[in-house]
Amino acid sequence: MQTDIQILEFSAAVKGADNYVFVGRRDHLLCDSVFRVLPKDVSEIWETMVDACSPGDAGKSTETWRASESPRKVSVGVLPNACSRHNSPARPHSITQLLRGLIPGEGSTTVFLAIEEASHGIAAASAVAKALPAYSRKTSIPSKQRRINVALIADDEKPLDLDRIQVHLEATRFGARLVDTPASELHTQAFVELARETAANFGAEISVLEGESLAHAGLGGLWGVGRAATHPPALVVLDYAPEGFEETVGWIGKGIVYDTGGLSIKSKTGMPGMKMDMGGAATVLAAFRAAVKLGSKQRIIAILCLAENSVGPDSTRPDDILSMYSGLTVEVNNTDAEGRLVLADGIAYLTRHYSPDVIIDLATLTGAQMVATGQRHAAIVSNDTELEARAITAGILTGDLVHPLPYCPEFYRKEFKSQVADMKNSVKDRSNAQASCAAQFVANHMVDYDGPWMHVDLAGPAMDGERGTGFGANLLLELLTD
Repeated sequence: MQTDIQILEFSAAVKGADNYVFVGRRDHLLCDSVFRVLPKDVSEIWETMVDACSPGDAGKSTETWRASESPRKVSVGVLPNACSRHNSPARPHSITQLLRGLIPGEGSTTVFLAIEEASHGIAAASAVAKALPAYSRKTSIPSKQRRINVALIADDEKPLDLDRIQVHLEATRFGARLVDTPASELHTQAFVELARETAANFGAEISVLEGESLAHAGLGGLWGVGRAATHPPALVVLDYAPEGFEETVGWIGKGIVYDTGGLSIKSKTGMPGMKMDMGGAATVLAAFRAAVKLGSKQRIIAILCLAENSVGPDSTRPDDILSMYSGLTVEVNNTDAEGRLVLADGIAYLTRHYSPDVIIDLATLTGAQMVATGQRHAAIVSNDTELEARAITAGILTGDLVHPLPYCPEFYRKEFKSQVADMKNSVKDRSNAQASCAAQFVANHMVDYDGPWMHVDLAGPAMDGERGTGFGANLLLELLTD
């Protein structure tokens, strides 16, 4: 089933839909702008419908059917009033949950988002994208199509940049589609081809190192993780350099298209879902495409560290020692701590060959992230107070929520101590800020760089149940423009 989502001007969105869905907090759903859109027979019962929904912490919905005229169905989702300082005031989590149950499986639907401020538009619209995944291989409903129009009603009546909001929505949905795609389709070579198409279509330069050329170039971490797979590992560098740029931003994404754990193999129940372990690379590619489309003034170097962590005769073993691109050696004590190995090569490659002014790496890196910051907040670790603060603000604004973990390398370096190499790849004490330790492992491999750096561990928010969310693209885009 194909679902098309389009942000429309308010006046255009009211025309010809089979269904109307209104989402907002109670007071905003009872504003004059909403009543002007409602069919007369529905407006007579509207306040009763809204008041029938006690939203609690998650939101509540109800609906009514009309006899014949379009729209046939009118639904309302009332958002919760509760919104703490660590949440997005647009309440995107609730918008997504409500819309999953309110939008019919076919036909055309107009979603009216009654938001408090125009600045909430990106978070609210992207929440619609998260409710309507793009990837499906179901054969039972192949002919069905849905058209979703989204109209934003802002109380502050400030102008809405609908074109920008549309790009953010599409970036979210594109990233989620990649995460949802199994490795049988989105293997490393398919990912490389997608990056090549991106370069060709968006006017960017691209370079690719793949297969044994990684070993010859000294990227022992990426080669060691992916060498046992049928499809070879690859390092992809996308370079967008607008005329007259004054700042270079480096993004690095972990792209483990499937993670068995390697010889430190995952369990029967722990392995399903590991197609999502390329969520960092999906975010980077989605944000890169969107940034170019929006005409970013910064030069963007986007690095995708692509590999499949498979089991085979060529698998890296625990006790093997890998020579990394940074020049450091790593004793492998856990082949299921592979993401930091590919990121370490990526960050070393970035810092050695380019001159970034800021670096952000993104990865579905640790289960410890979810213990520390939960399912909805990505964990960030940064050496720069200003970048950390900007990220928190950007997350609240866009709905891609983040929360800082300690940055304290001197407390964590001991966890990687090795008798035979420069470091091990997995911590000795799993109760010592494990997610911060994993971030520090990556930072250890920066070459001659002491500028602002931030690590984003999105293991939890990359997925909502069994579906990708496209988390992170909006965060990166907002950090470019804030």
